[in-house]
Order: sequence, then structure tokens, then C-alpha cells
Amino acid sequence: MSLADSQDTWFEHQPVLLQACLDTLIIDKDGLYLDGTLGGGGHTKAILAALSSEAIVFGLDQDAEAHKAAAKRIGSDERFKPIKGNFAHMQTLLGPEYYGKLSGILLDLGVSTHQLKAAERGFSHKFDGPLDMRMSDLSVLTAKMVVNDYSRDQLADVLYQYGEERLSRLIADAIVAARPLERTEELKQVVESVVKGRFAHKSLARVFQGIRIEVNQELQVLEEVLNQSAQLLKEGGRLCVISYHSLEDRMVKRFLKTGSFEGKENKDLFGKLHRPFKPLQSKVITPDENEIAQNKASRSAKLRIGVKNHSKDA
Repeated sequence: MSLADSQDTWFEHQPVLLQACLDTLIIDKDGLYLDGTLGGGGHTKAILAALSSEAIVFGLDQDAEAHKAAAKRIGSDERFKPIKGNFAHMQTLLGPEYYGKLSGILLDLGVSTHQLKAAERGFSHKFDGPLDMRMSDLSVLTAKMVVNDYSRDQLADVLYQYGEERLSRLIADAIVAARPLERTEELKQVVESVVKGRFAHKSLARVFQGIRIEVNQELQVLEEVLNQSAQLLKEGGRLCVISYHSLEDRMVKRFLKTGSFEGKENKDLFGKLHRPFKPLQSKVITPDENEIAQNKASRSAKLRIGVKNHSKDA
């Protein structure tokens, strides 16, 4: 059974920081825009509503379920152009005719509400399901493979580097001892055998996050996406990125500020900084109390906006 056929019910995702995205993303109501993380189409539908009849919005997602939900939500709007594929290949998927032509790109990173709540996708420790965690059935690597086939040291590194779990080595030891593991509930029980009481919930979230990032190579993909965004946006175009954990946010912040992912400034002999973007504002945008009360999933969201530099300023 493919991922596309695995779930009849779509768990709708409420667009996060929607008004802030609209206020900062749209610089040309007749322009070309890309929602690089289409999901159920919530952001895309709102973007379309704010644009003229001449505009075009590309909706990119690798998840077939997301495309089905977005098509139902958006309807037959001819300005909407869905594209299936991993956003790490956005340049290829759009084609060279759009290089330097887009007015705005929106990226809402991380895992969707639907993916978390669909038990058979295996993303969450709250629902029992197979150890999968793939964002697309185009992927080969699964959580089951990471949990059962990685060496103890490889697994511990994943939990520490991507999950930021301090007890990564103890948890990795317990996982190796309990192999083979098939279900999310089995993995949950192993983690809870190491981390007890009120601390277990956070460790579970970190362990599942780390494995998910490894399965989908999310940080490597994000690096590709940010670099390609610079090639697709026109001068003055906006890049809006919503992230949900410190690893992603740190990458975005460094890239917008310095042009590198290590935070190292690239300056010429005259001390001029070379970078494809400049931050629109120094302070990160976060949801207010009202949004968090209405949508708890938004509480960790951070929005950063970059403005594509003019070639003479880059």
C-alpha cells in the first residue's frame, strides 16, 4: 500500500503566521509565487486571494495526500499550478524560464498536522503505527531501517545531532537491545524505559524528531532549498521561512545574515559582505497569544524573511 492510498481522512492543517506571511511575502499582486511546502493548501489559498487575476502561484509538495487535499481546498483556480516533487529540486521542477522571475517563495518547514495524526505514517509517538516517517513514498529510507539497521553509534549520533537528546547514547543502547522494533509504540516503550516520569514526553518528541529528520534528510534538503531560492527569486523578491525547531531556524538565520550555513561572513578586500539575501528585519516573528490559543501547533513557529539582494549588492 502506498502512502497516497494509506489515509482516507485528511487532518487539516491551520496555516501558521498567515497574516505575517501575507504582509511580507506579497510585493507584486501580478507576480509569480511559489509555496514550496503546499501541504493542504491553506497558505496557498490565502496567497491566491490576495493576488490579481494575472498572478500565478506554484504549489510544490512531495506528498500525494497533500496534493489531493490542496486540490479540494483550492478548487479550480487557474492561477494555481500544482507540482509534485521534493522542494530540494525546485529549480529543476520549475525550469530555467523561471530563474530570477519569482516575486516570493514561502516555506513552511517540518511535519504537517496530517502527517502527525495519520497513525499509519508513523510520525508521532502519540499514535501506534508502523515505523515509517517518510514524507513521500518516493523515499527509500524508513524509520524502521534507521532504528533496526544503524549501528549503536550511528543511531546515537542521529538522536543527539538531530533530536538534541542528551541521553542519546543510553537510548541508543536500549533500542539496540530491544531490536527488532516494528511499531511506534514499541519505540515509545523503549524510550520510556530509559527516561522516566515527566521528562519522558520531551525525550520522546526529541527521539522521533531526530529519526524523522534523518529519514527525510531535512537539514541537507533545507540547505539545497535556500540556495535554490536565491536563484529563483528576482531582485527584491521575498523569501519567507517558517521553522519549528532550533536546528532549522539557526540555518535560516545564518543564511540570511551571512550567506553561509556556518555563519561565516564572506567579505571582499574592501570589507563588503557578499550574500544573496538580507534580512527584512533583525527580530524573528513569532505567533501572538491569540494564535497560540487557537492553534497550539503554532507555539514553536518562527518566521524569518529575506529580501533578495540586487546583483550589485550581493
